[in-house]
Amino acid sequence: MGTQASPDYTPPKDERTAREKAIDDWLPITSSRKAKWWYSAFHNVTAMVGAGVLSLPYAMSELGWGPGIAVMTLSWIITVYTLWQMVEMHEMVPGKRFDRYHELGQHAFGDKLGLWIVVPQQLVVEVSLNIVYMVTGGNSLKKFHDVICDGKCKDIKLTYFIMIFASVHFVLSQLPNFNSISGISLAAAVMSLSYSTIAWGASLHKGKAENVDYSLRASTTPGQVFGFLGGLGDVAFSYSGHNVVLEIQATIPSTPGNPSKKPMWKGVVVAYIIIAACYMPVAFIGYWAFGNSVDDNILITLNKPKWLIAMANMMVVVHLIGSYQIYAMPVFDMMETFLVRKLEFAPGITLRLITRTIYVAFTMFVGMTFPFFGGLIGFFGGLAFAPTTYFLPCIMWLIICKPRRFSLSWFTNWICIVLGVILMIIAPIGGLRQIIISAKTYKFYS
Repeated sequence: MGTQASPDYTPPKDERTAREKAIDDWLPITSSRKAKWWYSAFHNVTAMVGAGVLSLPYAMSELGWGPGIAVMTLSWIITVYTLWQMVEMHEMVPGKRFDRYHELGQHAFGDKLGLWIVVPQQLVVEVSLNIVYMVTGGNSLKKFHDVICDGKCKDIKLTYFIMIFASVHFVLSQLPNFNSISGISLAAAVMSLSYSTIAWGASLHKGKAENVDYSLRASTTPGQVFGFLGGLGDVAFSYSGHNVVLEIQATIPSTPGNPSKKPMWKGVVVAYIIIAACYMPVAFIGYWAFGNSVDDNILITLNKPKWLIAMANMMVVVHLIGSYQIYAMPVFDMMETFLVRKLEFAPGITLRLITRTIYVAFTMFVGMTFPFFGGLIGFFGGLAFAPTTYFLPCIMWLIICKPRRFSLSWFTNWICIVLGVILMIIAPIGGLRQIIISAKTYKFYS
């Protein structure tokens, strides 16, 4: 599957022109290939464990015990499998690396179709995540402020907190590539494990709420059905790291004897163990403690001890700073590739400063305008995360590797594709309903 070293191996000739080499050395994804396997571990944790982890008890309250445990476990297994496929396919063609999701798509579906299938979906995932992170970052800063002040300070609008959160990114987005944000990503990964532990630890310490109710959240049948669909979207949202996995792998050095898939997979295994340690206890203990009265962010439900909840909210802010950068980097790469290759702009600091500042300002503006956190997660979770995470890798695997019909690999991929397509169709419905309900009472820039 990967490229194996042989005594008569001659490395493929580099046919790029001097200009193309200079561009590759400047673009954020291909400029540095010095990453170690542990970079892959914490980049993947930072990418995967988003603020979505805090909405998992809420998702459980929409799904119920049995379906909730089944959906959480199945999602973990399917996404480990599809991530393994992507790591394997990164160097499927000897002497070539698919450094970007769309390059693998183009290899599988053809140059034009591959771009049209992958790029819009990847952009929807990354841009929507960046917008949701703007909202959540602002919300967590506001919660931190409110907990510390305890009603003694002047109330500040959420809009201003989103602007404060964005101001950090105007600076950090100027870092050139993945390796230059590895320190931020490591801090973010540590924070995600820390605040997840606080979320389930505080829930466990608090114990079962009085008159805890484990029936589904909604009382009406349509409400329960839509809630269930929204819960599926929430879970899909929390497994979204596949959109940046090839770009992370592109930063790892590779030789025929030691292909990048070995250190990358090592990092992914470590990351997925940490992800399970974050997700499962938060989802199950949070739901066990509060039942169907849990909020769409478990930290809002937990009000005491004050200092611990304030600290957890600050940890969420630090983690979201790292997550935002991880998802923004491939977007920067796409914009800069287009400007430099297609429109023939000169690569340099000025171009980077203008494009990245405009992008951060755009995500900030949209986040300030539409901060319906819970509904946004369910809607985007189903629409774009399901294809790029649950079934696109399987379709590409069937096209590229051509497993024998009715073999185990063939069946496994088709099961993932069917489940992924169902998720893509039904999950946005619940999220859209949630957005409509929130929008009825919402005042702009409040």
